[in-house]
Amino acid sequence: MPRHAKEAKQVAVLSLEGEGKGEIPLPAVFSTEVRPDLIRRAVVSMQSARIQPKTRDPMAGKKTSAESLGVGLDLARVPRTKGGGPAAFVPNVIGGRRAFPERLEKIYHERINIKERRLALRSAIAATASKDLVKGRGHLIGDGTALPLVVTDEVKSLAKASDFRELLKKLSLWEDTERAKNGVKERSGRGKTRGRRWVKPKSLLLVTDELNPPLRLASSNFVGVDFAEVNLLNTEMLAPGGHGGRLTLWTESALKKLDELYG
Repeated sequence: MPRHAKEAKQVAVLSLEGEGKGEIPLPAVFSTEVRPDLIRRAVVSMQSARIQPKTRDPMAGKKTSAESLGVGLDLARVPRTKGGGPAAFVPNVIGGRRAFPERLEKIYHERINIKERRLALRSAIAATASKDLVKGRGHLIGDGTALPLVVTDEVKSLAKASDFRELLKKLSLWEDTERAKNGVKERSGRGKTRGRRWVKPKSLLLVTDELNPPLRLASSNFVGVDFAEVNLLNTEMLAPGGHGGRLTLWTESALKKLDELYG
């Protein structure tokens, strides 16, 4: 090895019993500088892209065959629809169009440069290895827990929620899951009647190299626990609300694939 080359850092791989089972090189993406400003901007860009602007059709109320009946009938000379229907094509009358409908004048999507978005994703990945940032988000982890958390690929075969619960207890992650469960509260405001009644805190993020392993179904019923495939990671998954440092559990193969994607 040349003298100027640096040895790659090693990260411990844990078994399903929570014991060390060897080490693998830590991907270079974890050495990226954590940029909270870029992470926040990328998350805001993703959230604003989901906003559906509300406006009206410019021809609303004008697609009619309305015609005035003329004079001499003791009726207002407003255009009326054929067949004796309500008045149309004029505002401020029954059945008429709106005088000043909403117009789409504001652009809601906060755009971000593609290089900034890529750097924000790398920065969010690196933030998951910072114990200070993870604790700053409110996650509960032991003082002796080393980050990033990596577990063997055997975890993907867990098909029962009870087995997944035992894994969380052996990895000292169950306390954080209980925190998320106890933190569920009812939303204040009109959102209660619009399909978002409950506010649920975020807990563990599981990252594997497969999209639908048995583990995905086993972990689906735990409050705050999310599942992600390493190819489909985004900044909002790793930094909900724009705050980096989410508690993340990587599988061994996912970490190796992460080095291929962002190495």
